Amino acid sequence: AKLAVKAGVSLVSAMYLLNPGEQDETKRRLQREEISRLDETARSKGITILEEFGMDPGIDLILGAKAVEGFDEVKVFHSYGAGFPELNASWNPIRYKFTWSVIGVMRSYLRPARVIKGGKMVDISADSMFDEENMHYLDIPELGSKLECFANGDSVAFSGILGLDGTISTMGRYICRWPGTGAFWRVMAKSGFLSSVPLKTQFEEIAPDAFCAALLGSQDQFRYGDDERDVALIRSDVRGYRNGDPIRIVLQIIDKRDLRSGLTAMQRTVGFPMSIGAQMILDGKINQKGLVNPVSVPFDYFIQELEKRGIAYTFMTEKWNGDDRP
Repeated sequence: AKLAVKAGVSLVSAMYLLNPGEQDETKRRLQREEISRLDETARSKGITILEEFGMDPGIDLILGAKAVEGFDEVKVFHSYGAGFPELNASWNPIRYKFTWSVIGVMRSYLRPARVIKGGKMVDISADSMFDEENMHYLDIPELGSKLECFANGDSVAFSGILGLDGTISTMGRYICRWPGTGAFWRVMAKSGFLSSVPLKTQFEEIAPDAFCAALLGSQDQFRYGDDERDVALIRSDVRGYRNGDPIRIVLQIIDKRDLRSGLTAMQRTVGFPMSIGAQMILDGKINQKGLVNPVSVPFDYFIQELEKRGIAYTFMTEKWNGDDRP
């Protein structure tokens, strides 16, 4: 983003601008100030920086914003963004295979989370992400089995982006994995294997997470075979009131690897939004200057473009029974 602004060129990025793993509040404040300056400079140069525009972040925010439109008052919001093997490809010891940076996945597992419970902010430390009290199950029949879900990310910031501050009572952002994953990574996290602090060995220094990434990434069992598919899941489960009536709205995308092209679901749900975003900027369908959040992107046009690429969403609405659990 810095280079794009310096060069005066518009940019579409799937990356977080604010480091979600940064726990030092002073550093977070400095990052926010730097982002604000980037926004001002981009506006002055008449360029667009479409930020966080992949799958998660990206599609999740677009679906979330659309779901929120259906309410007068939102009380509960559960957001899911996850990639994992199709059930019949989850046969290795950790029931997971990598479609992107192994070290990146592992570092996301040591990211603190922030949820809202009873209208109050609750912090979940990085090493307790996989604890049983922070886990719930999600049952989506077409996937063939229940998923373990873990808070991963700052839902308080998410609520601000969606304009829910002051009304929301329960909120969380979650990743999903097949059962058994949590127990494995819980032990790994609490044993220090996800630490990025180098340790001195007999021969050289190496960080535990770098060692684990090299070990897992070097084995075929943790990579997809030619006939195996990954799954990308994006889901917004929103509950609240419209015209005084309690309702629940669920927007969801499930995508799988295209075996003909070889493109994984992760490549499709990250790469296609970026491509669509770039074309929308070029065509003037996104004409806002400065930093642009996915919630500002025209929903109908974006979804139509996704559908042209074989990625469709489902919409479900029903009466809400008052339950705030995921």
